[in-house]
Amino acid sequence: MLPNRMNLTRTTEEQLKKLKGYTGITPNVSARIAFFRSIESDFRYQGQEAKLDGSLVLDKYTWLGETSDLTELVLKMYYPELGAKSYQQAWAAHVEDGIAALRNHKSLSQFSSFI
Repeated sequence: MLPNRMNLTRTTEEQLKKLKGYTGITPNVSARIAFFRSIESDFRYQGQEAKLDGSLVLDKYTWLGETSDLTELVLKMYYPELGAKSYQQAWAAHVEDGIAALRNHKSLSQFSSFI
């Protein structure tokens, strides 16, 4: 369902990298946390197409890890009408929404107490 190679918007990617500098958590792991944080917050993708222009292009399994099946099932459950290409847009929108709540943490201990 999700493509094998995926990327995010440049601004989201920059926020993930900045968070890595503060906490040491890699962008792919923080993207997973941000995605599920967004799902929990009841954010819903409205079909707005974002320019996925980030330079960090990783394969699906690096981005999603052990959460890949669950991530795809959640996307199918919430957005059954989407086409294959739109699922990446929905995933990227959720990561962008979720990282907004996580990006300002300056240490790993502060970050871990928040989640």
